[in-house]
Amino acid sequence: MFKVNELVVYPSQGVGRVERVESQEIGGVKADFYIVRILSNNVTLMVPVSNAENVGLRCVCSVKTGQGIFESLKDRSEFTGYTGQNWNRRYREYSEKLKSGDLSDVAYVLKELFLIGKDKELSFGERRLLEQAMGLVSMELAYSVDKTQDAIKDGINEIFADVIAAQEEKG
Repeated sequence: MFKVNELVVYPSQGVGRVERVESQEIGGVKADFYIVRILSNNVTLMVPVSNAENVGLRCVCSVKTGQGIFESLKDRSEFTGYTGQNWNRRYREYSEKLKSGDLSDVAYVLKELFLIGKDKELSFGERRLLEQAMGLVSMELAYSVDKTQDAIKDGINEIFADVIAAQEEKG
C-alpha cells in the first residue's frame, strides 16, 4: 500500500505523488482509490487501491536501479538495428513497452530510437516516442538519483553525443 505524499510511477504517465486515499461508492460498491497527481503535467488520476498493482502503479526505482539504467543506455552490444522491421511494427512494439511501466523497457525504447536515428531520419511518430521515452526515463531517474530532470537529460544526451552529431550532419 502506498502512503500519502509517496512518489509513484504510473505507466506511460510518469512520476506522480499520492495526494490522498479516498473512498467512493461506484455502482453500489464502495472502493478505495489512490488520488495521484502526475508531476509533469498536473493530471490527477484515480487508481483503485485493489487494482493498483495490476495497472502498473509502482514506487520510483532505487538509486541502484537508476544507475543500472544509465549503464544499460551506454551498452550498445545488443543493438540489432531496424533490419527487416517496418516502422509501423516498431512503433507498435515501442508503444507497448512505454505502456508497460517497466523502466528498463522504456529505457530500451529510448536507446533503440536514438541508435536508429543515427542511420536514418526518424518518422514523426518515432520522434514523438523518443520524446515520450526521454521524458519518462529522465523524470524517474531524476527522482531516483536526486538530480534535476535537465541534468539527467544532459547525461543521456552525452551518452548519445555521437548519434546526435550524426543526425545534425545529415540535417
